[in-house]
Amino acid sequence: QVQLVESGGGLVQPGGSLRLSCAASSTIFRSCTMGWYRQAPGKERELVATITLGGRTNYAGPLKGRFTITRDYARNTAYLQMDSLKPEDTAVYYCNAVKELWSAVPGDNYWGQGTQVTVSS
Repeated sequence: QVQLVESGGGLVQPGGSLRLSCAASSTIFRSCTMGWYRQAPGKERELVATITLGGRTNYAGPLKGRFTITRDYARNTAYLQMDSLKPEDTAVYYCNAVKELWSAVPGDNYWGQGTQVTVSS
């Protein structure tokens, strides 16, 4: 079973920062585009940001400039740095991995269990 393990969520005041982490197996991490999505109560899951194996990034328009996605091949971990947080950023944040290269792991689209981010004073 593919595991993406997220961490780093929590409660933060408006204007604060959080860094989310998503740890994956080496096989998954070295064959997949990594991404972050979020889902607020009563809303559909939406893209936050993605980063390819080559490091090309893509952001949801309104989040560019406040959020930064990176990946560390030494740790097989993707990160989402979130700055200048707003109450509307409150959501469950999900790590995602989508295959770019073949691997022996079944499937081609993987999800983490989600981590809650709450922005409130």
